[in-house]
Order: sequence, then C-alpha cells, then structure tokens
Amino acid sequence: MYQFHFKNGSHRFLPIFARMATNINLKSFQEFLKSGSLGGMILIACVILSLGIANSPWGGAFEHLLNTEVGFETADVQLRYSVIQWINDGLMAIFFLMVGLEIKRELVEGELSSFKKASLPVFAALGGVMVPAGIYTVLNMGTHTAPGWGIPMATDIAFAIAIVTMLGKKVPASLKIFLAALAIVDDLMAILVIAIFYSSDLHYIYLLYAGGIFIFLLALNRLGVKSLVAYLIPGALMWYFIHHSGVHATIAGVLTALTIPTTPDAKESPLEKLEHFLVNPVNFVIMPLFALANTNIRFESEMIGGLTTTLGLGIILGLMVGKPVGISLLTWLAIKSGLCTMPERAGWGQVIGVGMLGGIGFTMSVFIALLSFPGETLILSEAKFSILTGSILSGLLGYIVLNKMSKKGSR
Repeated sequence: MYQFHFKNGSHRFLPIFARMATNINLKSFQEFLKSGSLGGMILIACVILSLGIANSPWGGAFEHLLNTEVGFETADVQLRYSVIQWINDGLMAIFFLMVGLEIKRELVEGELSSFKKASLPVFAALGGVMVPAGIYTVLNMGTHTAPGWGIPMATDIAFAIAIVTMLGKKVPASLKIFLAALAIVDDLMAILVIAIFYSSDLHYIYLLYAGGIFIFLLALNRLGVKSLVAYLIPGALMWYFIHHSGVHATIAGVLTALTIPTTPDAKESPLEKLEHFLVNPVNFVIMPLFALANTNIRFESEMIGGLTTTLGLGIILGLMVGKPVGISLLTWLAIKSGLCTMPERAGWGQVIGVGMLGGIGFTMSVFIALLSFPGETLILSEAKFSILTGSILSGLLGYIVLNKMSKKGSR
C-alpha cells in the first residue's frame, strides 16, 4: 500500500520518520501512559454502555438522538449537521489535532538515544499497515466491500496502552515506549490514507481557501507568533473549508497542529501547552462520545454469519493475524539487518505480544469503516461487529502472551 511512497529514494525519508518515532521526555511519557490507560478503560465502559443501549428498548430513541440535526444555516454558511456528524467530523478533528501535535513533537524532540532505536517503530508500523491491508484486499478483491481495505490497518493507542499498563512491571518500559511510538506512526499513516484514499467529490475552490489559510498559519509560525488563539481560529475556518471540499474535515486538525510552534529545549512551548490542555478532554470526553455514538450496534443473528464473510474475515484476520505478523516480521528484518536494535530487556515473545495488541483497531478502524461504507447500514454494522470481535480477541491474546512471557523471563 505504501510502496509507491518509498520505492524510490526511501533512504531520504528514514531520518525524518526516525525523528517522528522518537518519544517524549520521561515525565511526559508517564503522563501520556496514565491518561491513555484511564482513557482506555473509560472507552471500554462506553463501548459496553453503547451496546447495551442499542439492544435495549431505548435503542430507537438513542438512534433518533444521534440523527437529530443541530446548528444553523444561512444562504452562505452551512453549519447544521446531525449529532453523530458533529462527533465524527467536528470533535474527531480535535482528536486529530492532538495526534498532529504528538507527531510534530516527535519530529522536533526525542528521547530515544539512537537512530537504530528510533527507527524501529517506523519499520514495525509499516509492517503493521501493509500486511493487514494486504490480507483484507486479497479476500475482498473485486467485491463491493473492497473499499474497506484501510479498516484493519489502524491501532487504537488508548486501548493498547490501557492493556499494557495493566501488566505493570511485567512489560519493560522500553517496550511500552516502542508500542506508543509505533501507534503514533500508525496514526500518521492512517491520516495519510484517509486524506489520499477516502476523499471524494473534491471542490477545489474550498481546497484553495483552506490552502491559503494553511500558508497563513505557516507564515505566523515563521514570524514567531506564539499566541494559540492566532492559530486555532484560522484552524477552525480551515476545518470549515476542508469539510466542504470533499476531503475529510479531520485532516484540518493535523494541518493546524503542524503549524503550531514548539522548541527542542525543556521550556514549555505553545504546542506542549495545547497538547497538555487537550489530553484530558480528548481521552475523557471526545473518545468516549465517539465510542458511544459509533458502537450502538443492534445484534442480529445475521451478524454472526457476517464474521465469516469476506468482509468479516478480512477485518478479523487483518487485525488478529496481519498486525502481529506484519509488526513482528518487519521488526525482525530491521534488527537482523543491523538497521535497528531490540528494545532493552525485551524478547521476541514480547514483541509478538505487542504486535497482537497492535490488532486492537477499534477507534480508527471504526472511523475508516464509516468512510468506507457511507449510508450502507447493514455492511457498516457487520464491519463494526467484526472490528469489535477482532479487537477484543487481539487484546486478550496480547495480554495473555505478554503475561506469559514475563513469567518465563521473556527470553
């Protein structure tokens, strides 16, 4: 899937992605783990709650609420959308803003000590993207479900971090950093896939407006403007124009994040201030709302059979098999070739366990499913159920393997 980006001159991209994969200072990383772990637990609770509501007498009322339109519109401005659209297109743009901040910080700052260590999550993420997408594509080639090839390529960082944190000291800190960095690079790849492959009916005049705002924000950065308001208000306008352009509006969050200034030193930058401000709202409000709105799956007997269709198998095998195989294989190749080094105190069994946790694709997988099958209620429900099944099994297997490896000394 990504060969066309790296086939020629790939060596020029590796230093960039290596810097991207480096992680934050230890204090920030500990805060990240803490918020990610609790956020993951809240997500699990919201998934259970949403499924319970959908299969209760209140399911219809909840569905009606999600489809209720909110906002306003005039002859020139259209800002009236359903509640679920505001969540998926509006609030998720804030989620992608935080992801973009993480990506930029990774580009500028870094705690992994060498290129060999820093580049390992990049290779692992590449494997964790290409193999699952390949499995899905082979199974669904030529069918009406072929557009969903991006569904099994994503890793849900909140759930993955929640599980690895439950294991405590059984998992070495270096492996937790490896998983977090891998998931961040994975998010970047998912963003690129959404921007390139899941956009349609482009309106170029709106893209030109959005591009002008992006250039303006870059100029602000160049001029040394530090005020966050100066970036966020134009960023909101850019969201509006991108939303009307046909490109998915959440990309505006990433583009805005990339223009916000930061520094490589210990002094808190505008980027870090905004990131610290967004961590709790994203983990404890936005992601739970997304889970509540998008996992309200009413169970039907046909869904069980849907797990064995090409759609269901493509998603489940992509997550449960493609992720650990892709991550482990590319990690092995990178280490055996001498390009990278193994995370400290980690063994191959633990790397495989981390690869299994990479198969928890919940949030981003559901998001890409929504883009893949708009308006196709039955297919979307089967896709969500398959994502839920594959993610739960991947999480359980990853936990079991990592727990078992710790008892064996991991080597």
